[in-house]
Amino acid sequence: MASKVISAAYLTLWISSSVFTSAQDPYMTRALELMSKTPLIDGHNDLPWQLRLQFNNELNKVDLNTLETTHTNIPKIKAGRLGAQFWSAYVPCESQYKDAVRQTLEQIDVVHRMCEKYPETFMFATSSQDIMEAFNTNRTASLIGVEGGHSLDSSLATLRTMYHLGVRYLTLTHSCNTPWADNWLVDTGSEPSQHNGLSTFGKQLILEMNRLGMLIDLAHVTEAVMNQVLDMSQAPVIFSHSSAYSVCPHKRNVPDDVLLKVKQTGGIVMVNFYNDYVTCSKTAKISNVADHFDHIKKVAGAGIIGFGGDYDGVTRLPEGLEDVSKVPKVVAELLRRGWTDEEVNAALGNNLLRVLSQAEKVRDALKETRPDDVPIPYDEVKNVCRTSYGYRSAGAHHSLGAAALLLTLALQALIPLSVS
Repeated sequence: MASKVISAAYLTLWISSSVFTSAQDPYMTRALELMSKTPLIDGHNDLPWQLRLQFNNELNKVDLNTLETTHTNIPKIKAGRLGAQFWSAYVPCESQYKDAVRQTLEQIDVVHRMCEKYPETFMFATSSQDIMEAFNTNRTASLIGVEGGHSLDSSLATLRTMYHLGVRYLTLTHSCNTPWADNWLVDTGSEPSQHNGLSTFGKQLILEMNRLGMLIDLAHVTEAVMNQVLDMSQAPVIFSHSSAYSVCPHKRNVPDDVLLKVKQTGGIVMVNFYNDYVTCSKTAKISNVADHFDHIKKVAGAGIIGFGGDYDGVTRLPEGLEDVSKVPKVVAELLRRGWTDEEVNAALGNNLLRVLSQAEKVRDALKETRPDDVPIPYDEVKNVCRTSYGYRSAGAHHSLGAAALLLTLALQALIPLSVS
């Protein structure tokens, strides 16, 4: 009871502060009005990882109404008008070839349990329709994104299983190569390329994600992977937490030529708030974040922009954007810069809703396609922690997988899929 009283008082303070701010700033008044009608959908939040680091996922020992050691808690979510959140099921690259799958399943589990513990605040969601249902009942739609292909242990069956558990996007890599995809550090020269982008199995995985209706997240990959996926995916892609390379030339950001491809294929770039990706330095301001929104709009239009704050996954945030309660300030800044209501609504949530809906249409159009059960060649994943049960001879399945992939890609080129 005491925690609920504290939470209510804290929330009242935040709401009072918002009212005061909006009274002083007509742009904030307009921002809050728009956010009451269109859900703010954020592409990436690492609260689940903080729950592991700080509490070993013992959610029974945590009160999200009063938690003060994270960027995210329930009062801050409500003050920030967070309509929907992709919670990150992230585990470090050090877990690759070890216990990455188990740890990822535990991160998926903690998101489910969070929704069960606070049903008045969170609604577990897996679709564009779920997002709107949650928004219309004043709850935060809670979706899951798995951050890093190493979480699959190079298994299409694991990909499918995670989809069935509610995962709706996969970030193809984190900051390490997988046996089938190169990560962004390759473009810095600090790591060698292993696949010149995607391997044959990596391309199989893209097609299987299309078949499932799982969003492909290109944050953290090389430019080669970006371009290969944009060329072959039947569904639009996302960058769940990346910004504009021309504003801050960091290899985690998206170059202009890729922004144009994202526009051509109907995808979305969800702007990251991490100072190092905003200004390429340790400090930043709200205006610097808005510069990324402006640049992406100038290059490719407001139709590809979203929010991907990366809260609870970064150590440095812009002045004025210290936690999730402050996001309306970005919306007010965009309005101050002349963004129209339609453009703001697109960036808030309409763009992501369109992308997710389109991925669902592709899934539905491919419903007669059988699941891909050709495994990655054993020689590409052989290590001391992996057994070879089921493999008859190394490389025997590789030619079959490659042939099937080439046939599928050829058919796609000849007969474009209609999902309109």
